[in-house]
This record gives sequence, C-alpha cells and structure tokens, in this order.
Amino acid sequence: MTTAATRTLAIDASHSTVGFSVRHLMITKVRGAFTGVSGTIELAAGSSIPVAITAEVDVHTIDTREPNRDAHLKSPDFFEADTYPKMTFASTAISPSGGTEFTLVGDLTIHGVTKSVTFEGEFTGQGTNPFAPGDRFAYEAKTKIKRSDFGLTWNVALEAGGVTVSDDVEITLDIQALGS
Repeated sequence: MTTAATRTLAIDASHSTVGFSVRHLMITKVRGAFTGVSGTIELAAGSSIPVAITAEVDVHTIDTREPNRDAHLKSPDFFEADTYPKMTFASTAISPSGGTEFTLVGDLTIHGVTKSVTFEGEFTGQGTNPFAPGDRFAYEAKTKIKRSDFGLTWNVALEAGGVTVSDDVEITLDIQALGS
C-alpha cells in the first residue's frame, strides 16, 4: 500500500534473477535460477533502502540449463513442485548497514517449511528505462541456507566420501523493481 510516506515498487521479473548454487560431487558449483518471481518492495519517502519486501517464486520456473536435472528438482525428491508450487519471502526487519547496504531478515518458505533467514543487501542504483514508463530501482542480496532445514534432504553418498549434492545453498538476488 502506497501512502504519502511510502512508495511501493513492483518486482520486474523480466529484469530480475533469483539464483542459487550448490556443490555437486563436492567439487564444483552447479548454478541455477528461478525466472518466475513477483512481489513488492516498499520504500520510505526519500529513501532507496527498503522498509518492507514480499516476494513469491514459482518453483516450476527452475532452470539449471539441464532439463533432466530441472525435472528431478521439481520431483518429490526435492521441491515437490506440484504440492508446493511457490516459495515465498516476507521481510520482518530491515536495517541500514551504512551507505547503500542493508541487512534484510524475513520468513522464507520452501517446501512448506518456514524459517527466518538473513540476507545482506545493497541498493545498486536507480534509473529510467527509455522503452517503458516509471522509475527503476535495483537491488542485490545474498544469503546461505541449509536445504535440509526446509525438508530437502535427498542425496546419494559417494564411494570416496561426501555426497552428490551439498546441504549448503547460496542464494543470490539481482532484483529490478518498477515504481510509478
């Protein structure tokens, strides 16, 4: 809700990326992204640091550049996308960290499990798009979660030790939002 003291921006899915990386075979990172993201960023008047953020990600839009892996990630072994088609995030606290940086705390729901997570974020700029009306605001944020905290526990032990997929998942957000 936009008031005289706040401004609400809409996340622009076509210019935003919700990315992730996990270790595969304990030796390399596999990266992927979700393309179906929507939500809002609320700003206080005169500020570029958010005061509230809500977002929703369509699990069916996962893309790791490997269709068979994407299908496996949507299956009951991982996201169980037909039962849990959305991941959601709602901020609970946002604290400026100095300059353009901020700490973002909120409730992340994946696979029907909600946990509090902390992102380190940064406002990266504001501009206008010559091909579309409205101001554009850009943000980056990152965090690390354990997928097992969200009930995503599928794995295969390796003969030499270790597992096929790491429990740690790095999440990176590159968000562009549109203001009227």
